[in-house]
Amino acid sequence: MSIGTLIKTIQDIMRKDVGVDGDAQRISQIVWLLFLKIFDDKEQEWQLTIPGYKSPLQNRFRWSNWAKDAEGITGEELIDFVNNELFPSLKKLATAAGVSPSGRVVGSVFEDAYNYMKSGTLLRQVINAIESDVDFNSSSDRHLFNDIYEKILADLQSAGNAGEYYTPRAVTQFMVDILNPQLGESVLDPACGTGGFLTCTIDHLKAQVKTSADRTTLQDCIHGVEKKPLPHMLAMTNLMLHGIDVPSNIRHDNTLSRPLKDYGPKDRIDIILTNPPFGGMEEDGIENNFPRKYQTRETADLFMALIMHLLKHDTGRAAVVLPDGFLFGEGAKTTLKRELLEEFNLHTIVRMPKGVFAPYTSIATNVLFFEKGEPTKDVWFFVHPYPDGYKSYSRSKPLDIKEFDLEKAWWGGPMRKSRKTTENAWKISAADIAARNYNLDCKNPHAVEINHRAPDDLMVEYQEITRQLTEAQNALKAELMLALGGQ
Repeated sequence: MSIGTLIKTIQDIMRKDVGVDGDAQRISQIVWLLFLKIFDDKEQEWQLTIPGYKSPLQNRFRWSNWAKDAEGITGEELIDFVNNELFPSLKKLATAAGVSPSGRVVGSVFEDAYNYMKSGTLLRQVINAIESDVDFNSSSDRHLFNDIYEKILADLQSAGNAGEYYTPRAVTQFMVDILNPQLGESVLDPACGTGGFLTCTIDHLKAQVKTSADRTTLQDCIHGVEKKPLPHMLAMTNLMLHGIDVPSNIRHDNTLSRPLKDYGPKDRIDIILTNPPFGGMEEDGIENNFPRKYQTRETADLFMALIMHLLKHDTGRAAVVLPDGFLFGEGAKTTLKRELLEEFNLHTIVRMPKGVFAPYTSIATNVLFFEKGEPTKDVWFFVHPYPDGYKSYSRSKPLDIKEFDLEKAWWGGPMRKSRKTTENAWKISAADIAARNYNLDCKNPHAVEINHRAPDDLMVEYQEITRQLTEAQNALKAELMLALGGQ
């Protein structure tokens, strides 16, 4: 059965269940079931490869003991088991003393998870479909999770719930390629959503992983935080399938809820890659975790203050997706931009066209690349053009990673010394930006400007064109009448 058919089969079964209301709940239900299936497959592997491995789950709560048998418990017995025994036990792992790291991972996934299904018969059908069609210990089936993941994300988009935590894969890959993480460098996404930046980083680093010690280093250097249960669950599952066996560094939390002053030297990070939620407002009181100069309830601004604070001095570098509003905004935004120029090297802003985040939003976005340590001398701007024949992006015509070959060819290597002004690229000095009150909304000086002119002038021109058209029509009519009269 194809992945698309499998997910559709599962969703069709769930639609018959009166307890599941809408796509978001169906997706959440699929994800916690997949997580337990994957965790069980991983445990079978660990029992063979880790001497003395002991499961953090009681025997009867392991997938292979309650779900694997197609003729196993069903109906009211299954619902009672899941709601009153399985879920309470798994939730306790988040806070119970003496729980292993793998147990904490399970607990963090289930602390805000729910079983929405009310029919044990239908739940058994869903479990059987998952169990019979996917084996995550099979290398070929493991690759299928990428397809499952993409299908789930596509369904989330359709449900209107993904805009806050989904970044197009081409954008994440471009940002990772440019920052070029090295094994041993700490990498953080403080608003990691479903884990796109982190899994892309793992794929980027895989060629550098040669030994078991390297695998441990890789696991230790990947960090993420996500406050919403569903994307956090997806992120944990996604990282496990990308070789992070125990993704204990992926926390279920709100990064902004910790006072900025509480982050010390041990919390500093080499690389931050993120697309913080923009357009949203934080709950009352969150802004009090930040110094007065940064205080605002706008989520993206608070994340920028946090990112700037967390980067390591001299080695820290970041790539952050931000909307146009940050570039020209004032207040706390002006403070942040002034510090970006004075305390960081804001060397590049890639201006993305509208439609990159379609269908969630048409807001134009930008990727800011900056490094901590040296002040900014010049900011390079690069306008990413649409491919030939495109007027926008859409779900059927998304942004493709190959389009970024244009930026990569221009980038000029790690030191960026060979950069040149082109029809898409130009630079502005930090002094000139400061003179603009730190307005970074700089237009392409090479773009052909369309002069729409004043309305009064356009009306005069319209009237003249109309007069000439009437004269031409009358002349043609006279010629025709003359020709007909001649006949």
